[in-house]
Amino acid sequence: MVLADLGADVIRIEPPGGSEARRVGPFADDGPDGPCSLSFAAYNRNKRSIQLDLATDGGRATFLDLVRGSDFVLDSGPPALLDEAGLNHEVLCEANPQLVQVRVTPYGNDGPHADLPAADLSVAAMSGQMSLQGDSDRPPVRVSAPQVWRHAGAEAAVAALVGHARMRTTGEGVFVDVSAQAAMTWTMLQAMTAAAIQGYDYVRDGSLAQIGRRRIPIVHPAKDGHVAGPVIWQQLEKMVPWMKEEGAIDDAWLAREQWEDYDFRLFRGDGFAIDIDELNDKVDAFLAGQTKETIFARGLELGVTLAPIMSIEELVKFPQLLARDYFQEVKLPNGVSCQAPGAFAKCSSGGLRHRLVRRTLASIGEHTAEVLEELANQPRQPTRQSRPTPTPALPFEGLKVADFSWVGVGPMTGKCLADHGADVIRIESTTRADALRTAGPYKDNIDGWNRSQFFGEFNTSKRSLKLDLRHERAGEVTKKVLEWADVVIESFTPGTVNRLGIGYEDAKKANPGVIFVSTCLAGQTGPLAHMAGYGYHAAALAGFYRLTGWPDRASCGPWNAYTDTIAPRFLTATLLAAIDHHRRTGDGQYIDLSQMEAALHFLAPEILEVQATDRRFTRSGNRSRDAAPQGAYPCVGEDEWIAIAVENDAQWRALRGVLGDPGWARSEKYNTAAGRIEAHDLIDENLADWTREHTPTNAMAQLTGAGIPAGHVQRSSDLLEDPQYEHRAFHRFLEHGEMGLVPYSGHQYRVSGYDHGPRAPAPLIGGDSFEILTGSLGLDDEQVADLMADQVIE
Repeated sequence: MVLADLGADVIRIEPPGGSEARRVGPFADDGPDGPCSLSFAAYNRNKRSIQLDLATDGGRATFLDLVRGSDFVLDSGPPALLDEAGLNHEVLCEANPQLVQVRVTPYGNDGPHADLPAADLSVAAMSGQMSLQGDSDRPPVRVSAPQVWRHAGAEAAVAALVGHARMRTTGEGVFVDVSAQAAMTWTMLQAMTAAAIQGYDYVRDGSLAQIGRRRIPIVHPAKDGHVAGPVIWQQLEKMVPWMKEEGAIDDAWLAREQWEDYDFRLFRGDGFAIDIDELNDKVDAFLAGQTKETIFARGLELGVTLAPIMSIEELVKFPQLLARDYFQEVKLPNGVSCQAPGAFAKCSSGGLRHRLVRRTLASIGEHTAEVLEELANQPRQPTRQSRPTPTPALPFEGLKVADFSWVGVGPMTGKCLADHGADVIRIESTTRADALRTAGPYKDNIDGWNRSQFFGEFNTSKRSLKLDLRHERAGEVTKKVLEWADVVIESFTPGTVNRLGIGYEDAKKANPGVIFVSTCLAGQTGPLAHMAGYGYHAAALAGFYRLTGWPDRASCGPWNAYTDTIAPRFLTATLLAAIDHHRRTGDGQYIDLSQMEAALHFLAPEILEVQATDRRFTRSGNRSRDAAPQGAYPCVGEDEWIAIAVENDAQWRALRGVLGDPGWARSEKYNTAAGRIEAHDLIDENLADWTREHTPTNAMAQLTGAGIPAGHVQRSSDLLEDPQYEHRAFHRFLEHGEMGLVPYSGHQYRVSGYDHGPRAPAPLIGGDSFEILTGSLGLDDEQVADLMADQVIE
């Protein structure tokens, strides 16, 4: 879908009877091809559909004819249907030596876990994400709306474009192996390698943000629901007049604390007269008397973002989305029209500017005759020749990137380019430091500008220039940076870069072919464009908080800034497409990506369901709507859990066998999914009695050996010893200038013949300033000394 939306001609190959993807829920009323899958409708727009039977010689021959004229082949497994049909990568490359084949699997195409049965729940557990989500007195939870394959699929678009860039450097086709587990590990954000850095794992604790040494509440009550956003002194100071006006606090309460350095002390863990719990009790008592709409609107007036935790029904009416003309009409096979998530990015010109729905959703084999006629009339392509010498060595070598962004989405996007060879200069300052440099995990639990692996994970392979952008002489340096850069990335509040003299018009004046990226919470236009915030604000607005946790409790939300793990997948794919477009045409591009808009694609089926049916989806712990049992069950050890997902009747029978076919499991009622769903509580009690007698690894081995999707709920300490990750060399140990040898999380994909990953550790703040100024930007020693003396260069 991502490639199709960016302009590719995507042909959906379907077997007789249609793709299995058409039988994935949720469903609307039947259409001409049977049950109307809203998942299929959400992710198969802009494609052509043809029917081929790969079990026949004719079907395989036609498929190879398609391969000869294609740039990419996308498939999944296990089982890998192409391999089963005798159409493995070697065979495909005989037809097209420059083919990029991308395969998405739960754990990777090979390795000790490659053939394990898997489900959304079990992969979420194995990835580490579940260990961080939920209340401490209950089992770990996943996001109730399945997310695993959506993360893996979006990352596959990035992997495809990286693979294509690699192919261009060597002239040879590549096999790109995407791991859903690895994609989900990146949703852990700062927790990915926490145990190795700070000496302990982060743990689930409801909606508390674990930043530095303190746990800060994110979710607060409102009269009609909840809102999300941390409240420390930086926010409280702006709310003081409103709270005093309402009688919630008074001068005597405020006088008890020294507020000037409160937030600094909070992150360092120093003593308080008013601790964070008392502060938030005051805030919560006040907010509980206000509606979500009032809190949100008044907060924005005061410069505080307390985002309403919205339902899907609310978000489809959200004024910011409507003002940006975000939703696109999609006609379902049953004739019902719905509003679906639209452009994941807005681009200024050329082939990337589009309204997304160019084609209606295809019926099974709708374009078979059309595509076959094209093949018949197309002259056979000669076999493409490989170049004997790979040059340049890395896919994005020679590309120059100025990274003015901070925190998550922008830096992660720049990291992809840097890891694959681009020269990425991270422009930063201690006067307004990246918030991640001041948040843990810190090496050996000792804080410092250069000791945060939260910052480190997102900024590998970059160089750092320490520049005070608000200094009156900063323009002397930024003008040189813009002249140097092929790509500029920024994530300030809209309008800020223009005031700093580093906006798109400034960059285009310095380099007419520049590709300029702006990413922020809600986009560059619309009534709420000025809204500042982080991924947890966007996750609340986009519905993810409402869909994570237990139905009998308030939302606990996904871990930390969840949308910061979604938006980079769409932004990176869009940026890579823009870079390729520039390579072919010389055209520049302006890219406006709203993190909320990109993230809504991960709830697209549920957004369609709200409109096409009378069903309403909400958080359900770990349970499925149409299969049982599913959940996280206690095991031997402290806070150890195994996730088990029985998805069909055959797996239920297999589970009975693993358990020794106990009497309680023999009820006729349990032979159907409906019966098991009705008795879910009783089944869970009995199943937990069995899991308590086993370690998670032992239970997982028995269950997966019987064909049942199951996974140890792993923490970062477990991931460092995960045999599949060891096989894939996922963690890369690099020597950091201050922290020493530390692990960095690797890419979510592997590219054949290319040992990629982070090439270098994250930079020391300003550690490359002199080299950048005198080398890349062409200043002489005297100019640099003058700028340093004037504290332009810190």
